[in-house]
Amino acid sequence: MSNAPKERTSLFGLPSFQERRFLLEALRTETVGGMLLLAAAVVALVWANSPWGSLYESVRDFHFGISSLHLDLSVGHWASDGLLTIFFFVAGIELKRELLLGELRRPAAAALPVVAAVCGMVVPALFYVAVNAAGGGQMDGWAIPMATDIAFALGVLAVIGTNLPSGIRAFLLTLAIVDDLGAILVIAVFYTSALNLPALGGALAGLAVFWFLHQKLRVRGWYVYVPLGLVIWALMHASGVHATIAGVAMGMLLRVVPTKGSEGWPTEKESPAERIEHLVRPLSAGFAVPVFALFAAGVGVSGDALGETFRRPESLGVILGLFAGKLIGVFGGTYLAARFTRARLSEDLEWADVAGVALLAGIGFTVSLLVGDLAFADNAETGEYVKAAVLLGSLLSAVAAAVFLKFRDARYKRLWEEENRDDDHDGIPDIYERSRGTVTEGAAGRADREVNREG
Repeated sequence: MSNAPKERTSLFGLPSFQERRFLLEALRTETVGGMLLLAAAVVALVWANSPWGSLYESVRDFHFGISSLHLDLSVGHWASDGLLTIFFFVAGIELKRELLLGELRRPAAAALPVVAAVCGMVVPALFYVAVNAAGGGQMDGWAIPMATDIAFALGVLAVIGTNLPSGIRAFLLTLAIVDDLGAILVIAVFYTSALNLPALGGALAGLAVFWFLHQKLRVRGWYVYVPLGLVIWALMHASGVHATIAGVAMGMLLRVVPTKGSEGWPTEKESPAERIEHLVRPLSAGFAVPVFALFAAGVGVSGDALGETFRRPESLGVILGLFAGKLIGVFGGTYLAARFTRARLSEDLEWADVAGVALLAGIGFTVSLLVGDLAFADNAETGEYVKAAVLLGSLLSAVAAAVFLKFRDARYKRLWEEENRDDDHDGIPDIYERSRGTVTEGAAGRADREVNREG
């Protein structure tokens, strides 16, 4: 038996070269999407509070669709139930990729973001419950402050121009993916109305056909999957389960590992999931999420309305949950994971950097607004105040994170330049060549090389 010391997992350490390439590509699209998301939210707020506010409400509440198929929906609901399915479809792909190929495939590396994310969901929910228990508010919105909006967070980073190292960005992305999984489970379990079992059975049968065509018959035509996906979505919507769950399910059914030949070498340049994600992610980040924000973020921001937002226990619980709960939860979870496991903070960073990420995690825009709509679907007045609370809580977190991280940006810039230096111009940063897969690249790099050797 070997007596060699077990390797410690580096918290916020440099990801492997393969993981870093995927990370930068994904975050580049999400950053652009985050800018569009910010713009859409601002347009919604200005429009809703302008002399044309009644026009905004008329457009948002305009109904169209097929009543016999339970699809006579308002524009706002088409955006939340329909367009956000694209967002959750990409989230399903990301989740499966992380579980099979990314950081979440290794328990030692997964423990850090998973513990941080779980604490970052539980503590904000407890903040909400405590405030509403003390103030006599409704408990239905306990899940609203649980989510982290990676696109909005990256949009904030783009606006302030900070140079976060790849390790921090990778941690933030993984944290958001685990948050998305939590939100998916919460929506499916706690915000499902009375079930229509025949419709649910039809949706599950459609997913089975989707899996068989994709995994067994290897059918590739979009003209097959788009109509099938629409049928699955419509049946899931009619079943009483939130329709976005259909997007998650279809995303997770895609094949994320390239096919291997008889000699064990990949016969595909990229997996179907990777190819489809490249096509769909810009549609999700650049269109679906901004349009959802346009019709979800339009709330009144008058002095009286803002004052009432801070007085109502439901909205106050959301604000405190996002701003204070996320900070305490993510930072505390990260500290506990480092304290009681073999994880250690990267030598180039400090615990203050963890606090900066925890503040960014308090930006819970897209999924928080969606959960708010579901939680207070039968109480429009409270729902409007909760929407304002999501905006305020996310804004407070964004401003605090921007100021905090900007003070540390000179240090981040040096780390970013060192991370990207390529003196021999071979397309591979020198830091990966110097490390030779030992200290800097760490276990993730070795795991990637083992995957590559296997095929």
